[in-house]
Amino acid sequence: MEPYKLGEMEQKFADLIWANAPIPTGELVKLCGQAFDWKRTTTYTMLKRLCLRNLFANENGIVQIRTRKEDFQAAQGEQFLKENFDGSLPRFLTAFSRRKKLNSREVEELRKLIEAYEEEEESTC
Repeated sequence: MEPYKLGEMEQKFADLIWANAPIPTGELVKLCGQAFDWKRTTTYTMLKRLCLRNLFANENGIVQIRTRKEDFQAAQGEQFLKENFDGSLPRFLTAFSRRKKLNSREVEELRKLIEAYEEEEESTC
């Protein structure tokens, strides 16, 4: 299984933890029972899976975040680009904008991102 791909329920479970961590495992079991109708064993099995992927840690009965959601999503994006567009963001944007036209707000957001990146590059040179 690839490190940055989660199944649907793994993703929902991870989102629940990111929204509530740090959280005692007992409280997590209750939340999962309410949200997903899971038993305790299902919660612990899923938690172990995500701990093995280094997303979370269960330390002394408290679930802690090891990988922030934003960092995980960035890694997912990088993996998607690598697998589908040879790692090229311009190729992805070209393909994307063929089917969905960007509105002026989106174009401006992209322009600002590029300008911020250029400024950052200039300051490190």
